[in-house]
Amino acid sequence: MASYQFIDRPSPFNTSAGKTLPIFAVTPAHIDIGAIDPIALDWARKAGFKAESGAVLLIPSEDGHLGGALFGLGVNPSEAPFLTGKLARTLPAGKWHIETAPLTANRLALGYGLGSYSFDRYKAAGKEAPTLMIPADADAADIKRQLAGVFLARDLINMPTNDMGPNALEEAFRALGEHYKAKVSVVSGDDLLKQNFPLIHTVGRASGEAPRLLEMRWGKKGHRKVTLVGKGVCFDTGGLDIKPAASMLLMKKDMGGAANVMGLALMIMDAKLKVDLRVLVPVVENSISANAFRPGDIYRSRKGLTVQIDNTDAEGRLILADALAYADEEETDLLIDMATLTGAARVALGPDLPPFYTDDEDLAHDLTESSLTVDDPLWRMPLYKGYEKDISARIADLTNAPSGGMAGSITAALFLKRFVSNAKSWAHFDIFGWAPAEQPHSPLGGEAQAIRALYHLIANGKK
Repeated sequence: MASYQFIDRPSPFNTSAGKTLPIFAVTPAHIDIGAIDPIALDWARKAGFKAESGAVLLIPSEDGHLGGALFGLGVNPSEAPFLTGKLARTLPAGKWHIETAPLTANRLALGYGLGSYSFDRYKAAGKEAPTLMIPADADAADIKRQLAGVFLARDLINMPTNDMGPNALEEAFRALGEHYKAKVSVVSGDDLLKQNFPLIHTVGRASGEAPRLLEMRWGKKGHRKVTLVGKGVCFDTGGLDIKPAASMLLMKKDMGGAANVMGLALMIMDAKLKVDLRVLVPVVENSISANAFRPGDIYRSRKGLTVQIDNTDAEGRLILADALAYADEEETDLLIDMATLTGAARVALGPDLPPFYTDDEDLAHDLTESSLTVDDPLWRMPLYKGYEKDISARIADLTNAPSGGMAGSITAALFLKRFVSNAKSWAHFDIFGWAPAEQPHSPLGGEAQAIRALYHLIANGKK
């Protein structure tokens, strides 16, 4: 695949060179289509092929060899727009092309590409995978660009923390910047205190790898200013308010916000969009040591607001607070932050539907429209002012962990909003960054969420 990749893998696509086998993607009402060879059609009838959603039937040629495949789209293909991803994990090795399908070419190819993803870095070499010819009327460059961004996010999340700690995440960030000739700078360790990033330093100081703030700049000044901020907690023990063992099992994914903004940045830079792009990633490991921050501590943030630590496991909003305040010191047209921030968001909307928060009605409308256009699900949640009292503290300006456990995702968003005052438009995404079960377009594991919708919004000049 074109574009920067964190882990090299063969392309899921082939060129038109050489013989390719046909795939007939059909609905139950359109199995008997003229394009299917009569021998293959008779084979399908005898096999009882009903074109159920995701069903695959290999069909013979006249000489008895493999002649192609039938692929069932179900009664309503629009309900599973990326169903073709299942082909990438079902078809035998070889070169394939879509002969017939009542789907747009871009959806068909993007779905196949998304479903082709695998994370095999720590396993023996697997079997050879099939490849698909991108339809001639599809935007091949943009499909590959989106896949590269999604795969980067998935790769970074899937990496275990022993190979994706703060040092390694910085290396991946620098490599991405170098590939697109972006300017990268880093503030690390005690320099965070000298340059006024106290909360980032506080959360990460107990780790064996120094906390840091990564910054990337790309594009031309004078273009629309877009700033992306991603939570980069490479592992979260919970700190002194330690998590139970079961809750730590997926904490390698707590840098999912960072992974997703890096994937989105890849798409923006690869497409050469006319934006002035800035990417900020506060990177820490929330560890336990003699110098770990404590419940009851109070720290002054970059913005000057004091924060009382009522739970060391609510660390993500602390590092984002300093990064957002820093981002907001420059005039910004669109400020986006992404974070695997709260379990409350999963309770409310589940793992596949990330909520977003904004007080900009036009931005909310455009995000929803983009989400529907590219089938990248999102759901707007309210910045309900009635809950602002819950983030106040008795002897500090704010608490990082309101008591009671109610409306946890909303109060976290309200906390972050206190650190943004100058950006023309701001939105916060409380993503899960993980697919807990295999789907046609993705295996179980790290997942990109909301970045295809955001890419569409930014590419089309909205906000």
